Amino acid sequence: MINNHPHKNGGTGQHPDSYYNATANAMRDFPKLTGDQRCDICVIGGGFTGLSSALHLKELGYDVILLEAHRIGWGASGRNGGQLGSGQRVGQDSLENMVGTDEARILWDLGEESKNLVKDLIQKHNIKCDLKPGILHAAHKKRYMPDYRAEVDKLQKKYDYEPIRFVDEDEMADMLGMRTYYGGTLDTGAYHLHPLNLALGLGDACHKAGVRIYENSTVLNYTENDKITINTPEGTVKADQLILGCNGYLGNLEPRLAGKIMPINNFVVATEPLGEERARQINRDDVAIADSKFVINYFRMSADHRLLFGGGENYTPGFPKDLASFVRKYMLEIYPSLDDVKIDYAWGGALAITMNRLPHVGKLGSNIFYAQGFSGHGVGTATLAGKIMAQAIQGNHTNFNVFEKLPTYPFPGGRTLRWPMMVLGMMYYALRDRI
Repeated sequence: MINNHPHKNGGTGQHPDSYYNATANAMRDFPKLTGDQRCDICVIGGGFTGLSSALHLKELGYDVILLEAHRIGWGASGRNGGQLGSGQRVGQDSLENMVGTDEARILWDLGEESKNLVKDLIQKHNIKCDLKPGILHAAHKKRYMPDYRAEVDKLQKKYDYEPIRFVDEDEMADMLGMRTYYGGTLDTGAYHLHPLNLALGLGDACHKAGVRIYENSTVLNYTENDKITINTPEGTVKADQLILGCNGYLGNLEPRLAGKIMPINNFVVATEPLGEERARQINRDDVAIADSKFVINYFRMSADHRLLFGGGENYTPGFPKDLASFVRKYMLEIYPSLDDVKIDYAWGGALAITMNRLPHVGKLGSNIFYAQGFSGHGVGTATLAGKIMAQAIQGNHTNFNVFEKLPTYPFPGGRTLRWPMMVLGMMYYALRDRI
């Protein structure tokens, strides 16, 4: 039976139906905020950004309250493709053109730090989240192949990055059991994992460290004076400083930030278990895959040998009515041999992209920090952003300044017209994918 409730989107008090929710580790229940509370720093958002911020701040000695409108890991942190990629969301050639070679190198190194941070947190807190090495980047057009060769050469020679190699068309076919792609690169220094279990593990670590976590506590608004007062339906928090870790679920909470990001819907299905033999036929080395389409397809195997496949286009604020069928057609374009396979789970969620796909990190006034717009690269980058905001609050602004000075642009049309403008742009690039 398909668990497919796209419009429910996981109501208050529950995670949305998904394979991740069905295979989640034990979840702690945290209370709803009631009454008036006081802390040094209030964090809004129970995803990777907020959890990492809260944990690192607590370890630095601050009194921290974390407010989550639903449950820990309820948003994109608990619904995504689970890929912990290298570098930034933008390739190094593009990054060098945007910010120069010196800054691009610093950002590459921070990307490496983000992966190491996630691995260290998993080990330190004994988080069971199926961490495995390997992301295969696949070219869906033959003319892209020289760029893939050049990327490997550049990363190995200029960035001293050895865990990446070129994969030709024949090897790609052997690795994936089909000839949809023309080759690509294999990055064994990148990883994939169960994202909801990572988020739940970080929540557990926060709780054990002494962070006061309140779930089902939607922030209605906040006021800025000497102290910040954060208002929820049944309580308030007074804090010296505030961290916004809302990303694609920011909504209208902070209009000064909303125009810099575009929340877009992302969809994933999980097949029935395929068995180990068939799983290895379509994914020989148990790696994650991300292809070169603008509307990207990404997929990997679960621990119980299901194909977890993300892809498809959606140009409306809501989800497709039959999410399983919607994503299945894209899955079958890649793997027509899976036509006999049932879909057991289908779900979606909102992530936030920026105009240039670089994260939007900064400060409002003297006491509000934010990080958002991870553009599909958030498992590592959002976790690192939480740490560097904690460091900045303590007084170490080195890495925070690197991200804060990245170029950021509002979406054309502002908050009102950004959606239809984005639809036009996505339709154009989706057409290019097919040509």
